[in-house]
Amino acid sequence: MYFDELDITDDLLDALDAMNFEQCTPIQEQAIPKILEGHDLMGIAQTGTGKTAAYLLPVLDELSHGDYPKDHVNCIIMSPTRELAQQIDQQVEGFAYYLNGVSSVAVYGGNDGIRFEQERKGLELGADIIIATPGRLISHLNGGHIDLKKVSFFILDEADRMLDMGFYDDIMKITSYLSPERQTIMFSATMPENIQKLANNILHNPVEVKIAVSKPAEKIKQIAYVCYEGMKDKIAEQVLSDPTLDCVILFASSKQKVKELSRNLKLKNFNVGAMHSDLEQKERDEIMLNFKNRKISILIATDIVSRGIDIDDIQMVVNYDVPRDPEDYVHRIGRTARANRDGEAITLVTPRDWQYLKKIEDLIEKEIEKPDLPEGCGEKPDITMQNKQNHGHRNYHHKGKKSGGNRHHSHKKSNKTEKKD
Repeated sequence: MYFDELDITDDLLDALDAMNFEQCTPIQEQAIPKILEGHDLMGIAQTGTGKTAAYLLPVLDELSHGDYPKDHVNCIIMSPTRELAQQIDQQVEGFAYYLNGVSSVAVYGGNDGIRFEQERKGLELGADIIIATPGRLISHLNGGHIDLKKVSFFILDEADRMLDMGFYDDIMKITSYLSPERQTIMFSATMPENIQKLANNILHNPVEVKIAVSKPAEKIKQIAYVCYEGMKDKIAEQVLSDPTLDCVILFASSKQKVKELSRNLKLKNFNVGAMHSDLEQKERDEIMLNFKNRKISILIATDIVSRGIDIDDIQMVVNYDVPRDPEDYVHRIGRTARANRDGEAITLVTPRDWQYLKKIEDLIEKEIEKPDLPEGCGEKPDITMQNKQNHGHRNYHHKGKKSGGNRHHSHKKSNKTEKKD
């Protein structure tokens, strides 16, 4: 379906045309008409599927020609992280470029008192759309800076991530300030029991839309290098030394490991930046901007950027550590091959990590390729996995071999303009 087949205002279509958006993604095609009809909606879709536009476009369309108060907040969008809140705010700005009088304010923590005061003024003036992290919004609610009684649209993006971060009670508290007549829209990459509980509590007769749950994009070439812990640095350096790579995310399991890797790779003259929770917001914004602008070619990060952050043309994702939760693997590697592009995901797997790799393969229903190590990086460990009791359908046996010099394949950038999440 093309966007001009949707029942949305010409001003939105003009903005989409200027942004070279032509065809709807599956989540957009299914969700937008239902939201325009006024239904509550539970959307199950991973990052990179275009879900941000799936809820923004119908809400912006309604706000542009509906009878909504100009001096009150009309839409609340909840985000688990400030990075995602900023991204959503940028998307609102782009989609609403030709709309008259639709305003938005992003509200998130990690800032100084000046930012909080700016947020307070924006909230009291009654911006149409507030994009907020839960904790920060509650701070403003407690201060009496915002009135939610006339909110018509309540949207939760990355709902599973918010619950993973312990925001269930905060969300329920925020909901208590809202009118029961609101339209509520939830998006989540997964549908565990706690998400179902939240949906039952805040949605009213929702329509459910499911798109490719918990499966990486087919165009991601997935590789696992089986190695010992002490081999990881050399393998990472070999992989990252490919001169065709200028946009890579390397995920590590802790901020201490991120700092260590950043320091070591800088000493080897790699162009890297580190993203972790110890940084001030200004520093994080600067690093992300430099990465987007290719001033930094390798971003080393914790899972703080694994969900909901849209960066064009990520060529490769490297998992320095195997994520313990297989869902985190899906979200990490979902940073590459977005919206039909090609990409590669490389995971470094020690014998100790084998059980976690197995869980990932069970989740994605696919065996990840395990080639010889890059040239000069040593021999693979001899691993025999016997787990018939729990996973009798698959056994692995990897014999130690000398590296045959197999390197990862070359990477080509795509110049196609695609839909963005």
